[in-house]
Amino acid sequence: MATLGDLERAVMDLLWEHQEAITANTLRDLLSQRTSGTNSAEARPLAVTTVLTVLSRLEKKGLVERERSTRPHRYCAVTSREDHTAELMLEVLGSAPDREAVLARFIGTVSAGEAETLRKLLGR
Repeated sequence: MATLGDLERAVMDLLWEHQEAITANTLRDLLSQRTSGTNSAEARPLAVTTVLTVLSRLEKKGLVERERSTRPHRYCAVTSREDHTAELMLEVLGSAPDREAVLARFIGTVSAGEAETLRKLLGR
């Protein structure tokens, strides 16, 4: 699974937050609202073509789906944030030569509440 750049992650965050598919213009406006008030170079207004390029890349990565039945096209996330995160975790775990050591290290870093949640989930 491909990693996400900062702008790709910001776009995905917005798509995950919205239940309905949204246009590139709406995404651009929402991104601008999020970066307003910051002093970074990213605070400049984004061009809609930039957002469309990011959406195209995300579509090629299999993370975004484009609804072509309307104009302008609308975009939505293919999977939930939780599904995406779980896939990333499985990919990283799958690349480890010693999965047990990785799992032990991970479990050793979770909070007591998270450990209890893991126990409950494993008990199902």
